Amino acid sequence: MGSKTKGCCGWLIVALVASLVATAAVVAIMKKKTGGGGGRKLKPLPVPGPPGAIDSKYGDALGVALQFFQVQKAGKLENNQIPWRGDSALDDGKSAGLDLSKGMYDAGDHIKFSFPMAFTATVLSWSILEYGDQMSAAKQLDPALDALRWITDFLVNAHPSDNVFYIQVGDPDLDHNCWERPETMSEKRPLTQINTKSPGSDVAAEAAAAMASASMVFKSRDTTYSDTLLQHAQKLFTFADTYRGLASDTYPKLQNYYNSTGYQDELLWAASWLYHATGDQTYLSYVTVQNGKAFADWGRPTWFSWDDKLAGTQVLLSRINFFGSKQTSNAENMGLKMYRDTAEAVICGLLPDSPSATASRTGGGLVWISGWNSLQHATNAAFLAVVYSDYMLTSQTAAVQCSGKYYSPTDIRNFAISQANYILGDNPMKLSYLVGYGSSYPQQVHHRGASIPADAKTGCKGFQYLHSLSPNPNVAMGALVGGPFQNDTFVDSRDNAVQTESSTYNSGTLVGLLSGLVTTSSVAQSFT
Repeated sequence: MGSKTKGCCGWLIVALVASLVATAAVVAIMKKKTGGGGGRKLKPLPVPGPPGAIDSKYGDALGVALQFFQVQKAGKLENNQIPWRGDSALDDGKSAGLDLSKGMYDAGDHIKFSFPMAFTATVLSWSILEYGDQMSAAKQLDPALDALRWITDFLVNAHPSDNVFYIQVGDPDLDHNCWERPETMSEKRPLTQINTKSPGSDVAAEAAAAMASASMVFKSRDTTYSDTLLQHAQKLFTFADTYRGLASDTYPKLQNYYNSTGYQDELLWAASWLYHATGDQTYLSYVTVQNGKAFADWGRPTWFSWDDKLAGTQVLLSRINFFGSKQTSNAENMGLKMYRDTAEAVICGLLPDSPSATASRTGGGLVWISGWNSLQHATNAAFLAVVYSDYMLTSQTAAVQCSGKYYSPTDIRNFAISQANYILGDNPMKLSYLVGYGSSYPQQVHHRGASIPADAKTGCKGFQYLHSLSPNPNVAMGALVGGPFQNDTFVDSRDNAVQTESSTYNSGTLVGLLSGLVTTSSVAQSFT
């Protein structure tokens, strides 16, 4: 009996060892297959040091992308780098005794919409705050600062008193009945304002977010200007919160252009930026204890855009949860955890191998939500992903858990890289959707100024240039066009505005995405 018992134990040990080896092999295969940790927790990755070597692909693309802000500038141009652009809209605002000549045209037309313009400024500020060192290493920080200030100068002038803000310059109906260069515009440019009787909390709060975030960008560069921006931001937020309403309800015509679906997300977004800019706990309490449950839609991931700021707010407030704040109360910390949990749900939805991954993708791997301006959501999502992955790296957070599977900061960064690479030409069309980058990019961007020769005398009716089959005579450098259909196809036609029109608000997050990828570096644990 004794020898049989000894032999049986030996076989059990052998079987147990074999089982452990097999289990380890399965785990290793799962890790390789998912690109993450499978069912295992991962170890924290090393924190990157100062900016490392520049990735020339993303550095070159960043330099191209920033040029689109120069293409879109209105007003008296300074150090103009775009040979076919000149001064335009010099009289904007004069009817109200204001100088609203600066700012940027939103897309291929010549209206100044403060809502998407302010969003552009906010995400551009965020990009500089997170990745200013990387931009500087790539020698692209100065163009980013220049673009940001061109917008914030306009926003400051558009806010002449506490409860008045100008949200639009120009008449979209008149403008869209013309096809002309901005330099030769002659139609009327009426002004649209919000005030206590005609509210627009969405636009006012977005402008507050833009100026609060920009105040931190300029704090070490121009203290007086930074203080001015912060004062405007605080007053605009109070205005937006006190006199609540949607600008598109106040002005129904806006529903045809920038129809915001709510203002609660902008209030949270603005208060979050004001907390970072001021350190005032009342703003943190506003987004967590007072309004988090009612406004934030915790637990339900959404798509980040000029219309919906919730996902951006969740990632931004996760920064506080990642890096800590000694002054936050238990109730505020509970709210911050809810924001971070929802941000993680957003990230889990983006990772292609995650159990909760969105199925809304093209065959080529691009996140795809809608046909009009399809690259908007992919670019915005990739920007949030690279920011979140860097928060994890800097805070030594090993992984996010997506329904039992673990994903590292590298996995999240790889998703962002996949979207950036698709945009830059790694797609079934083998086409760069960033105009001016690479050897093959759209030639017929839906853009008035780019489509008309600089010496042409068209008046308002230059529609022959819209319908021409020839390439644009002027290259809209840095334009990120609308992008492909869900089957990865793209029709390069100026008449196909759905796919070939570009916008400044796409460019804002693209700059942030490319800046996050241009080199490895940790992010600052505080903006101030």
